[in-house]
Amino acid sequence: MFSFLRILGKTHHVSVFGNAEEKVKNIFTPSDWLVSGLFVALATLGVGILFANASLSLSEEVPVLGGMYREGVVGTPRFINPLLATSETDKDLSTLVYGGLMKQSPNGSVIPYLADRYDISEDALQYTFYLKDNIFFHDGTPITAEDVVYTIQAAKNPEIKSPRRANWEGVEVVATDAKTVVFSLRAPYALFLENTTMGILPKHLWAHIPSEGFAFSDLNTNPIGSGMYEVTTIKKNASGIPSEYQLTIAKNTPLRPYIRSIVFNFYSNQTSLSEAFENGAVDAAYSVIPHQENAGAIIEEAVFARVFGVFFNQNQQELFADVVVRRALDQAVDKKEIIDTIISGYGSPLSGPLPPESVSAQDDSEVVTDRVASAQKLLEDNGWKRGEDGVYEKTVKKETRRLKFSLATANAPELKATAEMVATTWRTLGADVSLQFFEQNDLNLEVLRPRKYDALLFGLVVGRELDLFAFWHSSQRNDPGLNIALYANIDADQYLEEARNELDPTLRREKAKRAALEVASEVAAVFLYAPHFTYAHTPLLKGVSLGTISTPSDRFAGVETWYVRTERVWPFFIK
Repeated sequence: MFSFLRILGKTHHVSVFGNAEEKVKNIFTPSDWLVSGLFVALATLGVGILFANASLSLSEEVPVLGGMYREGVVGTPRFINPLLATSETDKDLSTLVYGGLMKQSPNGSVIPYLADRYDISEDALQYTFYLKDNIFFHDGTPITAEDVVYTIQAAKNPEIKSPRRANWEGVEVVATDAKTVVFSLRAPYALFLENTTMGILPKHLWAHIPSEGFAFSDLNTNPIGSGMYEVTTIKKNASGIPSEYQLTIAKNTPLRPYIRSIVFNFYSNQTSLSEAFENGAVDAAYSVIPHQENAGAIIEEAVFARVFGVFFNQNQQELFADVVVRRALDQAVDKKEIIDTIISGYGSPLSGPLPPESVSAQDDSEVVTDRVASAQKLLEDNGWKRGEDGVYEKTVKKETRRLKFSLATANAPELKATAEMVATTWRTLGADVSLQFFEQNDLNLEVLRPRKYDALLFGLVVGRELDLFAFWHSSQRNDPGLNIALYANIDADQYLEEARNELDPTLRREKAKRAALEVASEVAAVFLYAPHFTYAHTPLLKGVSLGTISTPSDRFAGVETWYVRTERVWPFFIK
């Protein structure tokens, strides 16, 4: 046995292979071996490059979870609370930290967020919402129907003084079980679903806070919300004022975004914010126009659902009862020049009370080469003559009327500069125009509410759903209505009423357009421009899609599609 094992352990040479080895050694020199090795290495590298190129061309870049970007805003947070937020900074943070039954999407529709689904009764007076399973506040407490009821009741509480209170007047809300909420309306309201995007507060944290202490709670600056992001870090300066808020994806959000963290940096004014964007301290900011040398910056533009114009008070200044006067004043103004001069070209000229449907939409008003001369001819063809001082006059029932009136507006840089340009044009036309500037609070209390103005340069926020009722329905001519042109038209009233009751968004918009045509045809105001919303960001931030913007926080309507990190994936791996 041991002899057999010794035999197996010996080295044996097979002459055939041994001869082959010797022949190869004799044929290949060391340099041949080096060349052969290099050839094999290059071939392997080439195959690798071809494979990599094929993989690159066949694969797709897709967003992935992770990363961070910095957003710069003007102002510091005070009320990160959907019931109290009034400043744009508060609204920005509240939009991300709090979630409602529904949420806005960039295309203008509303989609379920905390709600799984909803039903609308045939008479459109009852809305029933069913909450999703496994939804939680940021502290881990389950969200129930009682939280929804508490939030609505708090918004309606006059002692809390919520700016959202008007949205819930005449609306009753009850929880029929832990997952079901029923809203009952006194009359159909097509835009009711928009109201349900309001963020939901945690009842277990707020219910013990008295109404008079609501605005003073620490929860307004250290919020526990129900939205896609939660506050994880707050940094303050030496004075104790917040300088930075870091938001991170909430653990149990019903809708998961890609960007892991969004950091808000706060600045005292627009100049400081612009400088921060230019030097790279922040990655994004709205209403900032980068310098031309900042070629890497990307500017997103969107329709701002606001219209600016001059509104006439026929009750105080009888001149404006004459449609020819209104038409001549409208004809004389070069709206494109105002846009280029005042808002750097980021706006669309208007001929009616609706903003354009897109930033590229063209104004269909008549193109006039010499606007002032055309307006003067219009006046003169209707009996107006220039006096010795150059101001137009007209005799009506033995009374001589002069084209003389005042133009009031807020003491804000953009409005003030616009008023001065408009007044200069009208003086060239042949009108005696005096300017009046008021601080915003004084304008509201002393001018707007009592309707004490001849002409008023003002901006109207018509919203994403283009609801014109409050601005043009005859029932809204007196305070607190916002029909500051004191406009009354039976046909327009009918269209506006039908639009408010129409649930189909396409038909609702058509009704609004018909009302707008009535308003425009009578030159109820000199509609000047609709500003564009601008959002500047670095190439780091991708996936941004902006629909119509009603308030700057609407830019976050599609934040779940934004991303800063990507990877390349073959198509069959993409869901």
